[in-house]
Amino acid sequence: MLPYLAEFLGTMMLIMLGDGVVANVTLNKSGMKGAGSIQITLAWGLAVLIPACIFGAASGASFNPALTIALAAIGKFSWAMVPGYIIAQVAGGCVGGIIVYLMFKDQFDATEEAGPKLGVFSTGPAVRNIPRNIFCEAVATFVLVFAILGIGNVTGAGTVGVSNLFVFGIIVSIGMSFGGLTGYAINPARDLGPRIAHAILPIKGKGDSNWSYGLVVPIFGPIIGGLLGAFLYASIPW
Repeated sequence: MLPYLAEFLGTMMLIMLGDGVVANVTLNKSGMKGAGSIQITLAWGLAVLIPACIFGAASGASFNPALTIALAAIGKFSWAMVPGYIIAQVAGGCVGGIIVYLMFKDQFDATEEAGPKLGVFSTGPAVRNIPRNIFCEAVATFVLVFAILGIGNVTGAGTVGVSNLFVFGIIVSIGMSFGGLTGYAINPARDLGPRIAHAILPIKGKGDSNWSYGLVVPIFGPIIGGLLGAFLYASIPW
């Protein structure tokens, strides 16, 4: 039970901090509006780092169905636990999104445009081209999973907290290099959970939740990329 609870709470915290910084920077009447993409990118790295430090020992701190599936595919995680992990991750993402809305409700109400409101919860492409968007998410998640697995080759990376700092660096690097393309979901739960929150919450003037994109790109792109990264890593005779 503890691993599933840890994945739920860890993903909830991930979304609270990650979606929270987007709300902080993009919504009207926020004291940090306009701070920019650098703050968002660094904050998303910290949003992964902090719960990873807290819950790593309890669950492995996946918080990401693409990573969970990739690890199971190469024998580093039990397939029997995969469904429970994914449910916990998506549920945690949804609850995290709801909490962000409750905190920033005044700012949501003060923002007229629907786009920034959806952007708090979920990712979207700078240029909509579904095949290329999937490719971009796959490449970014390939880097994520391959690099996370590769951390094990670094001397001393097993020291408490050190591996999590490497993951922080990976997330920030991916965001700064690829973030302008699709918003670098690189995690189906990071997008699906909060997108569900957007769909069910009574957000003033929110518009639609863009499911034609959300049920395809941020789900299949990361899963494909994660599997490719894991299989390539496992095939190398280190």
